[in-house]
Amino acid sequence: MMREIVFWHWWAFGALLLILELLAPGMFFLWMAEAAGVTGLLLWMFPTLPLEYQVIAFSVMSIASIGVFRKYLKKHPIVSDQPLLNRRTAIYIGRVFTLEQPIINGQGRIHVDDTSWKIHGDDCPAGTKVRVVDADGVVLKVLVVE
Repeated sequence: MMREIVFWHWWAFGALLLILELLAPGMFFLWMAEAAGVTGLLLWMFPTLPLEYQVIAFSVMSIASIGVFRKYLKKHPIVSDQPLLNRRTAIYIGRVFTLEQPIINGQGRIHVDDTSWKIHGDDCPAGTKVRVVDADGVVLKVLVVE
């Protein structure tokens, strides 16, 4: 025996989707929650709306709102004031440092600010100036500055 779905069921489902959005942010569940809320509003305005039409309305609004948001996001990308925040090694690319220890067998270490970084590059003695040219994970790749 199936019970009748009333408008607040859709609103509760929308609230659940909002909670999912908080747990897994990505601006995906937000638009599905919006669709659930509007579907609940439609059911509140038209209480005899069959379940099939409710599901169709929810599906169409979910797909449409996600599509519109993605199109908007392509035209207006999110700009960060700290684009390298989670790519800490990338901020060192292009900077020049003086080696405190030699690079031996293509490997060495360099101290930058308060951190010691592993480096890869051509063998050279301590005191040589090197430029960071790339970063591979937590390893900085360096070239000797001529």
